[in-house]
Amino acid sequence: MSGVRRLAEGENVVVDVRPHWWYLAGPIAVLAAVIAGAVAALVESAPGWAKWLVVAALGISALWLVARYLRWTTTRLIVTSSRIIERKGILGRSGREIPLAALTDIGYHQSIFERLIGTGDVVIESAGRDGREVFSDIPHPAAVHNEIYAQMQPGRPGPDGAVASPSIPEQIDQLDQLRRRGVLTDEEFARKKAELLDRL
Repeated sequence: MSGVRRLAEGENVVVDVRPHWWYLAGPIAVLAAVIAGAVAALVESAPGWAKWLVVAALGISALWLVARYLRWTTTRLIVTSSRIIERKGILGRSGREIPLAALTDIGYHQSIFERLIGTGDVVIESAGRDGREVFSDIPHPAAVHNEIYAQMQPGRPGPDGAVASPSIPEQIDQLDQLRRRGVLTDEEFARKKAELLDRL
């Protein structure tokens, strides 16, 4: 089920993912280690204080896993045909939205290990006030990157069925709409407009 309650007319959800399972690896590993320690303590007939210590460690590690799991289930990265949305929070909820039209750059990063398990970071830069944004622990970040990039190519079908990129006047008009909505400052709008006009 999509985490977007309301979509604009003509808007479609193209990506809707939770963090990669690796997000849960830390608390699972700690809980497994504590359980192994508890078994060893029982086998070796450890003193009473050690057993109570193991019980406390079991409780703390189990609570950590439950809290991390709840955070995992309530965190989503959603890409629609017009914006990127992040939603997270268990009791208190928070979110952020970035219009695709405001993006100036998009990339992704994976270490060798992250490539092996299929996770990584998606990094975007926008012309708004937030600047650089990093979305961590994203499953298959290259695929998410490609999907965002594909949605950043608005246009209209040409006579041969190909999609044409918007003209420079159309791009300036899109930037002006972002400025009116407060996504871009006047200075950012002027700078981007000058860059586009230089291409004429």
